[in-house]
Amino acid sequence: MSTYRDRAHRGTARATVLRTVATRERRSYVSAPRVPTVGIDIGGTKVMAGVVDADGNILEKVRAETPDKSKSPKVVEDTIAELVLDLSDRHDVHAVGIGAAGWVDADRSRVLFAPHLAWRDEPLRDALTTRLAVPVMVDNDANTAAWGEWRFGAGRGEDHLVMITLGTGIGGAILENGQVKRGKYGVAGEFGHMQVVPGGHRCPCGNRGCWEQYSSGNALVREARELAAAESPVAYGIIDRVDGRVPDITGPLITELAREGDAMCTELLQEIGQWLGVGIANLAAALDPSCFVVGGGVSAADELLIGPARDAFRRHLTGRGYRPEARIVRAQLGPEAGMVGAADLARLVARRFRRANRRRVERYERAGVSLLPPRGWGVGR
Repeated sequence: MSTYRDRAHRGTARATVLRTVATRERRSYVSAPRVPTVGIDIGGTKVMAGVVDADGNILEKVRAETPDKSKSPKVVEDTIAELVLDLSDRHDVHAVGIGAAGWVDADRSRVLFAPHLAWRDEPLRDALTTRLAVPVMVDNDANTAAWGEWRFGAGRGEDHLVMITLGTGIGGAILENGQVKRGKYGVAGEFGHMQVVPGGHRCPCGNRGCWEQYSSGNALVREARELAAAESPVAYGIIDRVDGRVPDITGPLITELAREGDAMCTELLQEIGQWLGVGIANLAAALDPSCFVVGGGVSAADELLIGPARDAFRRHLTGRGYRPEARIVRAQLGPEAGMVGAADLARLVARRFRRANRRRVERYERAGVSLLPPRGWGVGR
């Protein structure tokens, strides 16, 4: 671990730094230190960590299963810390960025709510900074994915980008002029909970008819299992593939069968894609971006999903035929977009902490106080 352990100073500097990062991201990332950082992607089923260089290349990654959501938040923090320390044995880590599947406050310090984990107003940033002794940045996982795609993937060169992440549910992020728009309270981009069908399917958020109930991995699997459970003739292909075990039907299996030509699975992906296009048209009416980047696990279906989404988008776009149409593209970084983006955002924080630390050491030296100089911010150094 770093030999520099003035926690009180770090706490004060950290709060000031993170308040300024959001408004200076565009001009800061170019001059951020070209040092390796760790990106963490926390989902409902796994925690993935990777060392990422300044060009967005993943030098090494490790993963662990997400502890059961009924366990205490400390169990998840333990998992994160173990992964970071494991990577630090082989890499000089200068900062850690975390993309969490949940609502993160505007200061990017607390996870206000995570639907798949037992985090309720959890001070994740401070808890991990204390344990790891390096700067830690926390953000929503869709925000970090959008940043990763803008810096290194399908969104490069776009000034107005909207990210849609299709996984268990739907997440999203807005990026304008090189700055992630997080909203007043930090929870902008929860597109999955826009209500598109009044009185529709019940959503875990408590409402009915949310977008993610019609265009997400959960929606895809729910429809396939219902048809299989009813022993519909159109479901015989997938029933045979799982030997009649309906709970074994998964999103990747549906995609695989659709690629093989299974009519039901192809139709289900088309329906999910059509609902995706309807929601994107609504977002275009509100935000008018130049590009929509579709990521998350469900996007692996590629044109089986994106093609129907583009068709539905054109049919439902307000003012269609009289306005430019935004591009709809699949994310290039795949499931690693959030991890890469989190690591890159952490690099911005690392630069300011290094400067603050250097100034403090200089003040002590001018005062004639003996102080061991910091050996960088590297974990394990």
